[in-house]
Amino acid sequence: MATEIQTDATTVAVIGAAGKMGQRVSNNLVGSDFRVLFSEASPQGQQLIRDLGRELTESADAAARADVVILAVPDVVLGKVSEELVPLMKPGTVVLTLDPAAAYAGLLFEREGIHYACAHPCHPSVFLERTTKEEWQDTFGGIAAPQEVVAAYEGGDAAKQELADSVIRVMYAPVVDVHWVTVKQLAVLEPTLVETIACMVGALLTEALHETVHTVGVPEKAARAMLLGHTQVALANTLKGSNPFSDACLIAMDYGRESIVRDDWKKVFEDEELDKVITRMLKIKEIKR
Repeated sequence: MATEIQTDATTVAVIGAAGKMGQRVSNNLVGSDFRVLFSEASPQGQQLIRDLGRELTESADAAARADVVILAVPDVVLGKVSEELVPLMKPGTVVLTLDPAAAYAGLLFEREGIHYACAHPCHPSVFLERTTKEEWQDTFGGIAAPQEVVAAYEGGDAAKQELADSVIRVMYAPVVDVHWVTVKQLAVLEPTLVETIACMVGALLTEALHETVHTVGVPEKAARAMLLGHTQVALANTLKGSNPFSDACLIAMDYGRESIVRDDWKKVFEDEELDKVITRMLKIKEIKR
């Protein structure tokens, strides 16, 4: 998305600047043209910010001064933090969260005149054409390897969406593109598509490797080499259609689906199942929206 936002006139506050994601987004923002305010509640985190040579700002002051407030805090406390800080913000402020669960569940403190957006990094693609050592080492993104971002904003103000877009492209840089969806669509992507399914499959592969080595007795180096190479082929063949599987492989795949995958697994895409997993993640009794 093209933008004409003047970043040198924009103040961005990072609430929770010493956390895992707080540090990641701060590292990119600190080298930008934005004026950046760093806020951290824990004494240990405050010392970390000082050790990085960054000035600390009280959360209330940062929220009141910023044009964009990034809430880089755990989902389970987003409701409480937003309740404390949103009333202090000036009209027109953009509140930017990093995960969609709290927004989807209706936990964010709502106030008229405040714009709510959420942006989650896709992380560098498994098919990314990496050309440098730094890109190969950056598996998470936000350092050297380009990644895409999916964001949600339903406020209807094009200027505020452009403002959010300009901040997102810096805090997750290098960014290939930002894809805008609804809050619910972002929640289907994260957690359903990538955590409930993709991350679970990754953990299953690790368990399968352990069984191959420790139960069957295959040498670990041989098993790991076979698994890692075939995982790339499997993803390329299924997601990109690079090569057809052999007839024998298709038979083994059918056996695997029959033996491992439940027939009703696609129910995880139903609304009630999305609500179920998000209430479990946020440790709440029900969705409040």
